[in-house]
Amino acid sequence: MLSATRMPGIGGLVAACENMDVMSATHQVFNQSQPLEDVNLFALDKPLQEALKREGASWATEQVSELGQICGSAEVQRWGREANENPPKLKTHDRFGHRIDEVEFHPAWHELMKVGVEHGVHSLPWQQPGPGANVARAALFTQLSQAEAGVGCPISMTFSVIPALRTQPELAAEWEPRFLSRQYDGESRPAKSKPGALAGMAMTEKQGGSDVRANTTSAVQLNGGGPGAEYEITGHKWFCSAPMCDAFLVLAQTDSGISCFLMPRFTPDGERNRFHIQRLKDKLGNRSNASSEVEFRGAWARLVGEEGHGVRTIIEMVSHTRLDCAIGSSAGMRSGVAQATFYASNRSAFGRKLIEQPLMANVLADLCVESEAATASMMRLNRAYDEAASGDESAQLLKRIATPVLKYWICKRAPWHAVESLECLGGNGYVEESGMPRLVRESPLMSIWEGSGNVQCLDALRAMVKSPASTEVLFTEIGEASGADARFDRYVDRLKTSIETSPETLEVRARRVVEGLALAFQGSLLIRHGDPAVSDAFCASRLDGDWGEAFGTLPAGLQYDSIIERSTPRI
Repeated sequence: MLSATRMPGIGGLVAACENMDVMSATHQVFNQSQPLEDVNLFALDKPLQEALKREGASWATEQVSELGQICGSAEVQRWGREANENPPKLKTHDRFGHRIDEVEFHPAWHELMKVGVEHGVHSLPWQQPGPGANVARAALFTQLSQAEAGVGCPISMTFSVIPALRTQPELAAEWEPRFLSRQYDGESRPAKSKPGALAGMAMTEKQGGSDVRANTTSAVQLNGGGPGAEYEITGHKWFCSAPMCDAFLVLAQTDSGISCFLMPRFTPDGERNRFHIQRLKDKLGNRSNASSEVEFRGAWARLVGEEGHGVRTIIEMVSHTRLDCAIGSSAGMRSGVAQATFYASNRSAFGRKLIEQPLMANVLADLCVESEAATASMMRLNRAYDEAASGDESAQLLKRIATPVLKYWICKRAPWHAVESLECLGGNGYVEESGMPRLVRESPLMSIWEGSGNVQCLDALRAMVKSPASTEVLFTEIGEASGADARFDRYVDRLKTSIETSPETLEVRARRVVEGLALAFQGSLLIRHGDPAVSDAFCASRLDGDWGEAFGTLPAGLQYDSIIERSTPRI
């Protein structure tokens, strides 16, 4: 207890209070933005709204808007942060020493997975085939990815496994209802006792990487072999995607060559399969999701398709996962643009809003143009998948070449787009709380996943050589904008000349050729269907003029304000 002589007098109390007022004044918060949350992500995304309608999925507007509202909520955005801050943990054994090979996730991960599964992001085109089905799913996937991109891996694997599975009807009859279920169950137990299941894949080995024909994992027949028959698989996989899933597509060598198998986590008698997780990968990004090294020690599996035709069996799965890479990178660009433009419209410097500063406007407009081009081309590609599913041969050819072209270009642009978007927030963007570092870390993955840049470019060249009709179809699509813009016409003429000249050097020039195809495709779409200010900026920079390596090098005189306005969230 203080003595009377130590108690402050009235004057001292007044001075202390005044000092407190001064101190509190130094901590006033002003000239700051606010979190972009409790918003409808789809309602704020005008380019995506337009593309959804244009590409034949206006019927899904309400469904996409509902998911946009959910994924833009503060709660779901918080789940995304928590899932990244609490990455999965590997439990190889239980407390008594039994091998269990389970992956534990934070509750936020399971909540995010539940949202995605319940809204059919993994299943819609297979459950509701028809015009606009893949387009609608792409818009749904875009909403989910802006909450947390990590859940995209098991969602995409489960979606993409269906075409491969259908090559083996009896396996499809057993597993397809499980994979298409809209009930999420993250428990580790036999799939036949669960209301829904998820699929992963294990293709890559340490000595081969993308060259899966160099794989050494082997499969031995148990009952005579052949499509649908039982095999035991032994070997090691350097990357197994989403090892917590209920079943996996696996490539292994048989006497006839590389073959495709479906390997469940549990055998038909309910025992744990001899599928052993060695470790989880410590990755740059995508930290909420589990990627792993695994060993198969006589693991039970069933052959999908013919022996020796494994690559042919999985080719449609690969195509769909590459499509999802383009969707995911487009979603990342949209997230970066939304954060950058929203922040710049709420913060001032040197007497003006950031968004009103000429040089910042150039940067923001350039980011918006890139995002719109990615969205427009990605959604058009999804329409090609819808049309190909209905038997349209031209769409099948377009899909064949445009998938690697857009997978390469959109995914290659995404990391630079994410870095520049972060910089628009300055130091505020560099801190984890902004979410921008997570976006930057995530962005390189889509370029690597399912075949890195060189693989995509070589695949595009393969399509041009082995299926020249696909190149013709692509240029027919591009040519629909002929005569509308002289800059575009000149660019396409130069592109055709570069392809026809010195064909013996095409491989070494593959990146430049594929980049050219992507830009011509995007330019054609924006000229025909996009906002005039956006298409003008695209042609003036990407197709003509002195466009720099960094964002923010658009020519003077363009309608920056109009371009930015289309993409800026207004809440």
